[in-house]
Amino acid sequence: MGRDRIAKLCMAVCLLLGIALFPASQLKVQAAEVVATVEGTVLSGTTSELLLLSTNEGRMEIKLDSGTDTSACKVLLPGKKISVSVAYGSDEYLHAVTISTGSKTPSASLDSSTTATVVGTISEKTKGDVLFVKTPQGEMEIKLDATTDMSGCTVLVADKTYSIVCVRGSDAYMHAVSISDGVTAGASAYLSSLTPAPAAAVTAATTSITGTVNDRTKENLLYLSTDGGMMEIVIDANTDARGGMFLMPGRKITVAFYHGSDAYLHAASIVSSKEYAPAVTLDMDSKATVSGTVGSKSTENLLYLNTPQGEMEIKLDTLNSVSNCKVFVSGKKLNVTCAHGSDAYMHVIDITGT
Repeated sequence: MGRDRIAKLCMAVCLLLGIALFPASQLKVQAAEVVATVEGTVLSGTTSELLLLSTNEGRMEIKLDSGTDTSACKVLLPGKKISVSVAYGSDEYLHAVTISTGSKTPSASLDSSTTATVVGTISEKTKGDVLFVKTPQGEMEIKLDATTDMSGCTVLVADKTYSIVCVRGSDAYMHAVSISDGVTAGASAYLSSLTPAPAAAVTAATTSITGTVNDRTKENLLYLSTDGGMMEIVIDANTDARGGMFLMPGRKITVAFYHGSDAYLHAASIVSSKEYAPAVTLDMDSKATVSGTVGSKSTENLLYLNTPQGEMEIKLDTLNSVSNCKVFVSGKKLNVTCAHGSDAYMHVIDITGT
């Protein structure tokens, strides 16, 4: 009898371990009732479909699906301590039913008078309540607060792109006001007041992809280098490029595209990252108009303008309007109206393409 009890106990332990360590599957299932609640630490490699969890009993792989309740915890970044109730799905895998975590620390006082929208990828360096966000201009540190609105994202995981609206806090950190999956309409808010706006709204179904601008890019045709190869995407009157007008070679951008009736791919929107810029006062008595061509180092934050007198560095945080061009490529001829700022930089006021 003793041997039988030992054998049954071993079989039960093996079954539980087999469930916990079962590999991921792509099938959608109806999760059964909760069979256990486990506590652990999120591991590197976690995605929006698969949670890798380090527990006292070992490493677990738990599926995340449309039925998972993440309302109490959307942050699934390496090192995050969470509690997960799991169910045994009809596909014989463990599925997360609910995910929760401890309470968040109080927020610093925030200056909501100026907001900035950042599009970037969450780095695995993220620890605690400070997000490390990789952007084309560099890495930003953005704090999460108890009040951060995360209704626009499913879960927050490393190596995935998000749109983050943020403001400056009294602790000198940028703080996340809201976080949304991928590129959202709000991501174009960097330059939302600029012209030219799209001639008409795009109603076709779009797909978003992130890639690097190729040096063959022209004002009307984007060559985008992606993991899947080179893409040719038409830039037309309906393209909203206000969130990513500088198409310099090597620059990382995100493009929402659709199939046009002419069999070409067309860009519905183009977005790249823009850094937060403190308010600056302009000396309008110093206002002047200079002519030159766009330098290849230009970004959404800083225009490098090649003039007969040399290269100028002009900040773009006070840009009011753009006319006669939708995007800027290297070598594009411009007339730029600018003025001296209180930070000793020249700042762009208006741009006209020639």
